[in-house]
Amino acid sequence: MAQKCTVRGASPEAIRHHYDVGNDFYRLWLDPTLTYSCALWSEDDHDDMLEIAQRRKIAYHAQWAHARGAQRVLDIGCGWGAVLKYLVEEQGVRHAVGLTMSREQAEWIASFNHPGIEVRLESWTEHAPAQPYDAVISIGAFEHFARPEWDDEQKVAAYRAFFARCYGWLRPGGRLSLQTIAYGDVDRTLFRASSHVQFIVREIFPESDLPTLGQIIQACEGLFEVVALRNDREDYERTCRVWCSRLTAQRQRAVAVAGADVTSRYVRYLRLSAASFQFGQTGLLRLAFRRLDGRRNGLAAGIKAG
Repeated sequence: MAQKCTVRGASPEAIRHHYDVGNDFYRLWLDPTLTYSCALWSEDDHDDMLEIAQRRKIAYHAQWAHARGAQRVLDIGCGWGAVLKYLVEEQGVRHAVGLTMSREQAEWIASFNHPGIEVRLESWTEHAPAQPYDAVISIGAFEHFARPEWDDEQKVAAYRAFFARCYGWLRPGGRLSLQTIAYGDVDRTLFRASSHVQFIVREIFPESDLPTLGQIIQACEGLFEVVALRNDREDYERTCRVWCSRLTAQRQRAVAVAGADVTSRYVRYLRLSAASFQFGQTGLLRLAFRRLDGRRNGLAAGIKAG
């Protein structure tokens, strides 16, 4: 349908540095769905109800994407396939397509052998579907779309390229449900220079940087209308603390499958992340968008990713 996009954030190698440390390692501390993004907690949830909170989050995004009964839905950054399975098994979606740059995630999803699920080892910048989608969902991938060395103008251009691609893939009136970590009320220059952020950028998520809410809104202007927005940073604080507790409880097994260095890095990263959400240095945005299709936005369809 469209030419490949030339705007690129984190490289495949940088993505695999984090996500391909071993499925057995992640299985020790994620919930049974292997969902690796912020859960949606209820006030009545106990910490041992992580799976329930993660399934609630998946249902939330499917609802805002208007995915029930859809013919085709795209999941950008599909992880280990929890959203894809939910779409085809519980929402009646005929064909769910997942994009990931992690070989281990792709192999895990392929092992489902589900006729309604298709996983592709490719970036959104390379995706060129033969048919349009009814809905797009992206949870926890947007954080990798820009690099730390880029200025605000470059970041907005990259995000706009993403929204333009989504616009082109969707049918008229289609929905996009997005979840991303974002900068909070903080001096970004000082925050990025801090030792704990440098550790995360160097050791955990190389070549990746967070957006601000303003950059997201600026990037989607004229392409999508924002129909829902919430900041659930306290949910991500809790999710990180629960993950950290589960990992430390399984430390011996984690060391056996991934090594002491990897295990220690992840424990530190989860503790630092929880603190960052607690103090509002970072937030967790859940946004729902509707594709703009009126006469006023007639030129939007002609916008191409740079």
